[in-house]
Amino acid sequence: MIIDTHLHLIDRSVLDYPWLSAVPTLNRDYLDETYRNEALRTGIAASLHMEVDVAPADIERETSHVETLAGQSGSLIAGAISACRPEDPDFPAFLDAQLQNPFVKGLRRVLHVMPDDLSESTLFRDNIKRLAGTGLTFDLCVLPRQMPQAMALADLVPDCIFVLDHCGVPDIQGGDDRVWREQLRDIARRPNVFGKISGVIAYADPETWTAQTLRPYVEHTIGAFGWERVVWGSDWPVCTLGGGLSTWVATTHALLSGSSLAERNALLAGNAMRLWNLDIPKS
Repeated sequence: MIIDTHLHLIDRSVLDYPWLSAVPTLNRDYLDETYRNEALRTGIAASLHMEVDVAPADIERETSHVETLAGQSGSLIAGAISACRPEDPDFPAFLDAQLQNPFVKGLRRVLHVMPDDLSESTLFRDNIKRLAGTGLTFDLCVLPRQMPQAMALADLVPDCIFVLDHCGVPDIQGGDDRVWREQLRDIARRPNVFGKISGVIAYADPETWTAQTLRPYVEHTIGAFGWERVVWGSDWPVCTLGGGLSTWVATTHALLSGSSLAERNALLAGNAMRLWNLDIPKS
């Protein structure tokens, strides 16, 4: 069984995605039915929707839209990681509203496309501290050079679980991974940080990458965090830039071929079920 902890859905008739205009290869609709049809063929049993950096005015509308989709017959969606803006003064009220909705499993503020010092402000950090004891996770999408800021956030709230997206965004195509390797080992020393095996096929050369291209990055991430602190994500539809959902699932199985059944089960489903308290029937 596979639980996909990083599904993006795009429906431009419902929500505004300002960033899409700069990424023409993704600037179209990617709907739940399309994802579900392929996901079921690959063994994905459930998914968490990851916010898609919609316009700020649409953040709560995005969660509501995804929750409606989750209620439809056959949907695999088991919860949502909502967008948030900890740099805004109204974050406390926003957080209170999310805590009333059990469908919301965590929060994310995209940081890898933002100024490095965004998360260093007093307001941002004071608001992150409000996650203490809430049970919500916080996804970290950062570049290797931003890892010190990510570690500072994790240190601020030791009783909040932070999830490092996309193996820490290594520059696979560029090949310069020294800083990434060092920073990943550093952040993984924090017991309240999990690693997410996701996104990496979009960072490799789309024409030439193979499973062996990705192996050093995936194995370094698993080695740093250990099998009990890693989860899996498709990053659909971004993964289509490197081959697609089925290709990424097949590559994952190839990369895990030398691991034990218990290790594979932990990474692909068990850790996610424990982390987000998911009750997914085995079928």
